[in-house]
Amino acid sequence: MRTVTAAWSTRAADALLRREPVVGTRWAYEWATLLKGVDQVRRATGDQRYLQYIRSNLDRFVHDGTIATYSREAFDLDSVAGGPLLLSLHRETGDERYRAAAQVLREQLRAQPRTPSGGFWHKRIYPDQMWLDGIYMAGPFYAELAVAFAEPSALDDVARQVTLIAERTRDERTGLLRHAWDESKRERWADPATGRSPSSWGRALGWFAMALADILELLPARLAQRDRIAPIFGETMAAAMRVQDEQTRLWWQVLDQGGREGNYLEASASAMFVYAAAKGVRLGHLAPTHLDSARQGYDGILRRFVSASADGDITLHGTCAGTGLGRRPDEPDMTYRDGSYEYYVHRPLETNDHRGLGAFLMASVELERASGTR
Repeated sequence: MRTVTAAWSTRAADALLRREPVVGTRWAYEWATLLKGVDQVRRATGDQRYLQYIRSNLDRFVHDGTIATYSREAFDLDSVAGGPLLLSLHRETGDERYRAAAQVLREQLRAQPRTPSGGFWHKRIYPDQMWLDGIYMAGPFYAELAVAFAEPSALDDVARQVTLIAERTRDERTGLLRHAWDESKRERWADPATGRSPSSWGRALGWFAMALADILELLPARLAQRDRIAPIFGETMAAAMRVQDEQTRLWWQVLDQGGREGNYLEASASAMFVYAAAKGVRLGHLAPTHLDSARQGYDGILRRFVSASADGDITLHGTCAGTGLGRRPDEPDMTYRDGSYEYYVHRPLETNDHRGLGAFLMASVELERASGTR
C-alpha cells in the first residue's frame, strides 16, 4: 500500500494552479467543487497562494451585490454550490462584496420552489423532483448561514431536506439511496409506486455523503437537528462500505451492480466516499473501521486513477462526465436520461474533471490529517 503523504494535496493543487489559472467562464458548481478542494488545502497549509487563486477566479463573477452569469429565476440548486467559497472569502478578506453575493444565494433558497412535502426542487425545470446532488449543492451553505445568523427554523429546514430525500430514495434491499425522487410520480424515470429513480449512481450518493459530513461539522453539539442527521450519515456510509469493491477498494459507477458487464470503477465517487468516511471518523460520527476503508480506497485511487509526470503535473483520470435525469424542455426526446443501468454505464470518462479533482483534494487533506501530516 502506498504511504499517504502531505505531498498529494499540495502537489495536485499546485499542478492545478499552473495548468488552469482560470477555471470557469460561467458561474457553475463544477469549478465551485474544485475550488472548495483548493480551499481545504489552503486551510490545511496556510498558503496564501491558494487564497489568491480562489479569489481571482471568484472576482471574475462577484460584483457589488450581483453575480455575473447567475440567474435566480432558474432556481437551480447547483448555482448555490459556490456559497461556501463566498463565506470563506468574506471571513479571510473582510470584503463585503462576498457577503452580499452570499446573500443573493440565500435569497434564492428563500424562494426555491418545493415539493408538496417541503423538499427543494432541484431546478425549476424539474418540478417536484429532489436529487441527491442538491443536498451537497445547497445544504452546507444553508447550514453555515443558519448557524452564523442563529436561524433555528433554517436549521430545521436543513434537517428536513436531508431526512426527506433519505426516506424517499432509500432502497430497502441495499440501504443505498437512488439518484432522485419525483414526488408527483409524473416523470418517466420515476417508479409509479415510490417516485424513485431506477439506479444507485455512485457520484449522487457521494455528493450526499460529503454534504452530510460537511453539515455535521458545522452544527454545534447537542443540537436536535444534528441528532436527526447523524444517524442518516451513519446508515448511508454503512451502505456505501458494503459495496466497496473487495479487490480494488474503489466504488462502482452503479453502486449495487459491481462486476456487472459494462459497469466501471469511478474516480469521483471513490474520492467522495473516502473524504466522507475519513471526515466522519475525525468528527466522531463513524467507527474507526471506516478510516481503514478510506485509506484502502485512497490507495486504490492513487493506483488506478492518478498519474504524475516528470515536470510535476498531477492528472486524475476516470471521472464520469456530467450526468443527470430527464431532459431540458428545449432538448429533443432522444436525449432523455432515463436513469437506467445502461444510461449510467455509457457515460464517458473525463480527465482532470473539476468534480473529481475537487473531491480528490478534499480526500487527500482528510487522510493527511488522519496520518498526522496535517
